[in-house]
Amino acid sequence: MTIRLLLADDHPVVRAGLRAVLDTEPDFEVVAEAATAERAVELAASERIDVVLMDLQFGPGMHGSEATAAITAAEGAPRVLVLTTYDTDADILAAVEAGAGGYLLKDAPPDELAAAVRTAGAGRSALAPAVAHRLMDRMRTPAESLTRRELEVLQLVADGLSNQQISQDLFLSQATVKSHLVHIYAKLGVDSRTSAVAVASARRLIRRGGGSPH
Repeated sequence: MTIRLLLADDHPVVRAGLRAVLDTEPDFEVVAEAATAERAVELAASERIDVVLMDLQFGPGMHGSEATAAITAAEGAPRVLVLTTYDTDADILAAVEAGAGGYLLKDAPPDELAAAVRTAGAGRSALAPAVAHRLMDRMRTPAESLTRRELEVLQLVADGLSNQQISQDLFLSQATVKSHLVHIYAKLGVDSRTSAVAVASARRLIRRGGGSPH
C-alpha cells in the first residue's frame, strides 16, 4: 500500500531535502507541499493524504500545533507526524495534545524517518526516543513538572511579554497569570522571571526567546 504524504514546512530547501529522502522509499508518494500551516490545513482537507509531515514554526500566522489540531479534528483525517528542530517540553506537549501521531526531530537519520512515517501511517504512535524519554520523565515526576499552561506562560515570559500581554494572548486574567508564575517559581526553585526563564531554558522546557508557541 502506498502512503500518500504532505510536506508542510516554510523552507523550500527543507521540503526539497525531505522529498529527496522520501522519494527513495517505494511505498511513499509525496503528493503535496505546503509553505504555510494554513495551506497545510487546506490541502489535508482537499487531497487524499495519509500522513502529514508538519513543522512547528512557520513565521507569522498559524503555528504547526494549531494546524495539527485543525487537521486531526476532521473525521477520517490523515495522521500528523511533527518534524521539527524543537525538543522542548512546551513544543512536545502542544503537539501531542493537538493530536500529533508522532514527533520526530529533523536530525533523525533517513531510515528512522521512514520508519516513523510507516508507523504513523499505520495509526500507531511514532515518537523519537529523546521525545519519548522526556514524556516518560514527566509522567514519573508529575508534581514537579510544569503543566501545559505553565509552559505556555513561561514561554511568553521568555519572549519578553508582560503579564498584561500574556493575559491577553492566552485569554486569562492577570491574577491567573500571576498565580501560574507563583507555581512556576515554586516548581523551579526560583524567585524571579529571569531566573525562571534561565532554568527552564537550561532544562529544555522552553525555548529561550525563540518565539511564541502560538
